[in-house]
Amino acid sequence: MRRFFLLMLSLWKEQLKLYFVAAMIGAIIGVLVLAPSYDYVNSKVYADDATSSLDYMSGQLKELLNGNVFQNDLMLFYAEIGAMLGLLTIGIYSFLHGRLRRIELLKIELHKDIPLIIKQGEGPLLEFKSTFRWDIEQSRTNRQLEGVVLKSLAGFLNSHEGGTLLIGVADDGQIIGLENDFQTLKKQNQDGFEQTIMTAIAANLGTDLCTHIKILFHVIETNAICRLIVSPSDRPVFLNQGNTLKLYVRTGGGTRDLNIQEALEFSQTRWKRTQ
Repeated sequence: MRRFFLLMLSLWKEQLKLYFVAAMIGAIIGVLVLAPSYDYVNSKVYADDATSSLDYMSGQLKELLNGNVFQNDLMLFYAEIGAMLGLLTIGIYSFLHGRLRRIELLKIELHKDIPLIIKQGEGPLLEFKSTFRWDIEQSRTNRQLEGVVLKSLAGFLNSHEGGTLLIGVADDGQIIGLENDFQTLKKQNQDGFEQTIMTAIAANLGTDLCTHIKILFHVIETNAICRLIVSPSDRPVFLNQGNTLKLYVRTGGGTRDLNIQEALEFSQTRWKRTQ
């Protein structure tokens, strides 16, 4: 838990810095743009002023640069309005940017040919898992195998680009299928499999992350496989392993957990621009 709080504290500091800068920029815009704009409109309404808007704004800017900032009684009000607009703008930008990027990555992924990418083999953006909870060696249900899948999903979520996880495909690209996994479920079909995976994601990684994972099913060589398309997360994703929260990342074609120093450094870089 100490790891978790140290990491979140570091991210909160970075986020507050970003919000502070946005508020300051907004305040400056409020003073340099909003206040003169109001004064100009007011002069046109209540006085016969032939000065052009450009000349008026230039004059106001010169006054402000000469230190005559508080000639307008509403200057502080405009600074506050500008700061709030700055914070609102960065909030809207973060919201839209994250979702537009997720949509674009999903469109690219959907156009990929599944048999072709299986032939290419595992890599930083692609991983295979033979099963979700069926133990092939022991021919029985093994719920611990779910943690292996969740670890891979956490690694993709924490990455810059996300990735794809194929369940029902062996490491060498052999198509195993999902029939044995289906037998471990109460609802022994694709719907039951999808519900089980989403429940595991919500319980172990976070309910909010379900929207970052799209599940599709494909039939290859008469066998069904599950395709999980993972979009990058907007926050650090931890997985509880042995009562210890761990942050997993993709390294080459695999997934590994980071120590506390590595996790702090990685998170400060990974989410600096998205917070």
